[in-house]
Amino acid sequence: MQCVTSGTGHAGAALRRLLQRLGFAMGLTWALMGMAHADLWAFVDEAGVTHFAGEALDERYKLYFRGAVYDSSAPGLQPGRDDDAGEQLRARTRMQSFFDISPRYKSVREHLRRAADNTGVDYDLLKAVIAVESGFDAQAVSPRGAVGLMQLMPATAQRFGVAASQQRSLEQQLADPGVNVSAGARYLNYLIGLFPDRLDLVLAAYNAGEGAVQRAGQAIPPFRETRNYVKAVLGIYEQLQAGGLNARAVTKAASGGRLRMTLRAAPPDGAALLH
Repeated sequence: MQCVTSGTGHAGAALRRLLQRLGFAMGLTWALMGMAHADLWAFVDEAGVTHFAGEALDERYKLYFRGAVYDSSAPGLQPGRDDDAGEQLRARTRMQSFFDISPRYKSVREHLRRAADNTGVDYDLLKAVIAVESGFDAQAVSPRGAVGLMQLMPATAQRFGVAASQQRSLEQQLADPGVNVSAGARYLNYLIGLFPDRLDLVLAAYNAGEGAVQRAGQAIPPFRETRNYVKAVLGIYEQLQAGGLNARAVTKAASGGRLRMTLRAAPPDGAALLH
């Protein structure tokens, strides 16, 4: 699933300037024994599309913000040091600015709100997933055939209630933001129940399939794209949640209960890209 977010016209230019001002000034990466930051990298291409990634995939990517610390020896997202407080505030401001100037996000946010209310999946989690999956482009289609805002494969969409009609094919249905977000939220809610207290595995399963996570021994599969995807979504979600529960997502289950989603580190580099 391609990690992109979109902006056009003045919004795209504003995003590009934002990255140039703030991203280029933060070219320092941190390397700590046993720890890694949940950094987010980005670049804006000539079409005004913002590409997000959990690592610098090539020389175009600049550090968008430095996240909190993952410690592989302990569960959860560890608080940053006191001297990171200023950077954390800048990161939250930078992420908020992205959504503030994204017309495509604004055009579909009511669909996100409705899906969150209907399924109990956290609204901010839907925002983060869609930002990485499609950049809020309802017409996006991946090389492998994933469609729409939440980049659903047709077979997955069918599992969660989407069907072709006499008027529209399954792919056309998935290009409808209301249909796409609703089905994607139902899939996320299913994965939350399948991997309780492990948002990292929920996201890995959303990207690579729940079978891949199970075959990996209830761990993130050793695919570079999946590791990148999990880091990118968590990086955005961390900033959206930072003012509340120190980036430990609290997601309501369909039953009305609450599940604490613990964010954990990804495993070492793997071998292959999925897409």
